[in-house]
Amino acid sequence: MLIVQLAAILFAAKIAGDISVRLGQPAVLGKLLIGIVLGPSVLGIVQDTDILKEISQIGVILLMFIAGLETDIDQFKRTGKAATYVGVLGIVVPLALGYAAGVAIGLSMEKAVFLGLLLSATSVSISVQALKEMDQLKSKEGSAILGAAVIDDILVIIALAFLMSLTGSDVHLGAVILKKIIFFAVAILLAWKAVPVVLRLFAPLRVSESVISAALIICFVFAYFAEIAGVAAIIGAYIAGLAVSFTSYKQEVFEKIETIGYSIFVPVFFTSIGVAVEFSGALKHIWLMIGLSGLAVLTKLVGAALGAKLAGFSWNSSFAVGAGMVSRGEVALIIAGIGLETKLLTPDLFAVLVVVVLVTTIVTPPLLKAIFKGKQATEQAA
Repeated sequence: MLIVQLAAILFAAKIAGDISVRLGQPAVLGKLLIGIVLGPSVLGIVQDTDILKEISQIGVILLMFIAGLETDIDQFKRTGKAATYVGVLGIVVPLALGYAAGVAIGLSMEKAVFLGLLLSATSVSISVQALKEMDQLKSKEGSAILGAAVIDDILVIIALAFLMSLTGSDVHLGAVILKKIIFFAVAILLAWKAVPVVLRLFAPLRVSESVISAALIICFVFAYFAEIAGVAAIIGAYIAGLAVSFTSYKQEVFEKIETIGYSIFVPVFFTSIGVAVEFSGALKHIWLMIGLSGLAVLTKLVGAALGAKLAGFSWNSSFAVGAGMVSRGEVALIIAGIGLETKLLTPDLFAVLVVVVLVTTIVTPPLLKAIFKGKQATEQAA
């Protein structure tokens, strides 16, 4: 039953998160790992059902909405140059080396390019949680990571649409780009003009938590239309959070949405990542899995760090930004699903890449913590 699985997830996630913190790691790492233990790969207590995926999707949407609420917009503006450089170089390096790896293992040109694009994707939902736990989400590094993630998402999806149009799929590059331009133009206009009005209209209603309901409506509507436009739903939720952060309701919304999210939906999201993992297909290609995992971590870490360094960050800060971009998360899984459907990935390579995505996700929290700890030690010594 779903309620039993939810009870198991919440209990295990909180205990595993606490153990992770006691061992000096972010709580999110424990939640990710306990998902593997609970899932079909180990104990089989929790199954990767459609309804669990939907609850998980709400969790990541609320997580990014909260990140938008917490964003320091002045810091965000100051890191715009860094976000651009990080977003671009964080794609170029993984794309080039991923393509080379694809050619090396015998893939055709189109399939090798697809592999490079998949390794170029970034999902910062895991990084957001790790940064929150370290109180670094509002730092210049945190702002650069969030900005770069938006740029990364747009560029990777456009590049993917271009590749699909060349391989004969029914995809029109001009339409893809136009949809994204329309989405961002409309989203910015609504964030500026409509969001404050909606919250003010809901505030005097004689029902409980009307403002919080209004904020959730805004969040889900932005996420939905982002998904329709081919932009990740988490980007739409993040923009909605930014919009609400400019209103006088920011603190009330933040406190109550955080309670809603972290009491059930966000833990389910983190744990379900591990639950979804299936090792059987990947273990037949263990060396390929190890090689691509190492490549995925290093290319994004180095590429994004070089972008931050070119923007004037110190090396310590640059590698902190690079670490925050390592996780491929649900964005790469969506791209992998497209590859399997269009025969650009074989079932075995798909299984390998799912594990690669999991590895990048698990590596990100401790990597971020280690780099920030080193950065702080260097600053104190200076």
